[in-house]
Amino acid sequence: MVLNIEDLTNKVNDSLKALRPHLEADGGDMELVEITQEGVVKVRLLGACSDCSMSFMTLKAGLEEAVKKVAPEITSVVAINA
Repeated sequence: MVLNIEDLTNKVNDSLKALRPHLEADGGDMELVEITQEGVVKVRLLGACSDCSMSFMTLKAGLEEAVKKVAPEITSVVAINA
């Protein structure tokens, strides 16, 4: 199956936008780096998120869950700098 990367990028960025105020409140942020044809979303952790012990939970229980609700073809969310 060929993924519509442009459509998925919009959905992932919308999910990031919704999560961003919570990240910024703790001095952190995330940015979308890439969505692969295999459905893997790659993000870069920024600020306090880059060395936070809870960043894995934020990725899995926060961003990945939100993304999979709007784009079930996404298989996982990974941090490229973790």
